[in-house]
Amino acid sequence: MIAEVKSTGHSWDGIEEYDNPLPRWWLWTFYATIVWALGYVIAYPAIPLIRDNTSGLLGTTQREVVAQEIRQFDEANAPIETQLVAANLSDIPSSPDLLNYANNAGASIFRTYCAQCHGAGAAGNPGYPNLLDNDWLWGGTIEDIHLTLLHGIRSPEDADTRYSEMPKFGVDGILDDAQIQQVTQHVLALGNLPHDEAQAAEGATVFQDNCSACHMEDGTGDRSQGAPNLTDAVWLYNKDGQPDEATIHRIIHDGPFGVMPAWSDRLSEAEIRAVATYVHGLGGGE
Repeated sequence: MIAEVKSTGHSWDGIEEYDNPLPRWWLWTFYATIVWALGYVIAYPAIPLIRDNTSGLLGTTQREVVAQEIRQFDEANAPIETQLVAANLSDIPSSPDLLNYANNAGASIFRTYCAQCHGAGAAGNPGYPNLLDNDWLWGGTIEDIHLTLLHGIRSPEDADTRYSEMPKFGVDGILDDAQIQQVTQHVLALGNLPHDEAQAAEGATVFQDNCSACHMEDGTGDRSQGAPNLTDAVWLYNKDGQPDEATIHRIIHDGPFGVMPAWSDRLSEAEIRAVATYVHGLGGGE
């Protein structure tokens, strides 16, 4: 005969609560975790205070552990980083050791700092250049890429940043709406895209008077000024890569002003060279 477990006396809706104690092994395990937690609080930093926290008897922190590991890797990488900084940029791809290190380090740095804008695969986003093709606003040689990383584009905190600015033709009243529409049609014509021929013909004159100083008379652009080529199929501010009349009209009216930060105050010279090498080797570098 099986004896029924006694009730605690608690009852709800006809359901009785049995006085069925937990297994002793479970209770001792639970007590052990309490003892371990108390020991941890005493030994390690644990209790937050107003401006700090308890340091613990061992006086160690995970921040120190991580910092120590970083120092160890920095010391291990120091010799090859010294070689990387001393080498000519154009010679890095021909050195297997330097190229291997630069590609691995550069890929890690790119995913940490650059992928947010240029995409994890470096294919870009609207307003952020694709780094896989040969269309480069400021030049695609490894030296050009290094210079762009070092000083940025229109970076306000760097006195040596590479700078150019497209006028806000509509916002500042340089051109009226009719002229902006004409230039829009002319730009579409430059790219052999559907356009209004009559307006494009009028826009050619407006383009020559206001736009050719940067984009050149034939619309092929000027890399020294960061002025894009308007005759190819590569467009920075279009989501699908194909230009549309509304976007071109908006760009002429508002004037884009993209900013890339200078990295010289956040990355070391070795890190900048590693990223430049990595980006140059993605397939779009010249």
